Amino acid sequence: MPPKPLIDLSTIDLSRIVAGPDEIRRCNPQRYEMEQLHGILHFSLEEGVAVGFKDVRPDEFWVRGHIPGRPLMPGVLICEAAAQLCSYYFRLALPMDKFLGFGGMEEVKFRGAVVPGDRLILIAKKADLNPRKATFNCQAFVGTRMVYEGTIIGMPM
Repeated sequence: MPPKPLIDLSTIDLSRIVAGPDEIRRCNPQRYEMEQLHGILHFSLEEGVAVGFKDVRPDEFWVRGHIPGRPLMPGVLICEAAAQLCSYYFRLALPMDKFLGFGGMEEVKFRGAVVPGDRLILIAKKADLNPRKATFNCQAFVGTRMVYEGTIIGMPM
């Protein structure tokens, strides 16, 4: 049984983008195929929460080879999308000339398939944040179905 959502997504206007690719690029260094975060839907330092999304396209680099005839988004890319949301939060919460690099992951579970055509909604909730290390609890949803949960640990780079 999946855990309780980190926030109630029904309280957020999921059609209202508060930050797009240009704003994300100002915070995150990933480009081209490695840009896994397409927009920010909600951001609150007070709540310690960021909500973002990735639109999974049929022309993504992994589609052809990650289960031919039945493409499934690789779990590592779901983790990467969540980490990019955490990095975005980090850069706005602690303005410094560093991004948040992967330091580790804990208790990761995949709970459903993500396929081309899906909008992956990502939630990052701050657990611990300081200039040397950041920890976020993360979840991802397709519609109302939780497809991923885990803890992302990041280190400024």
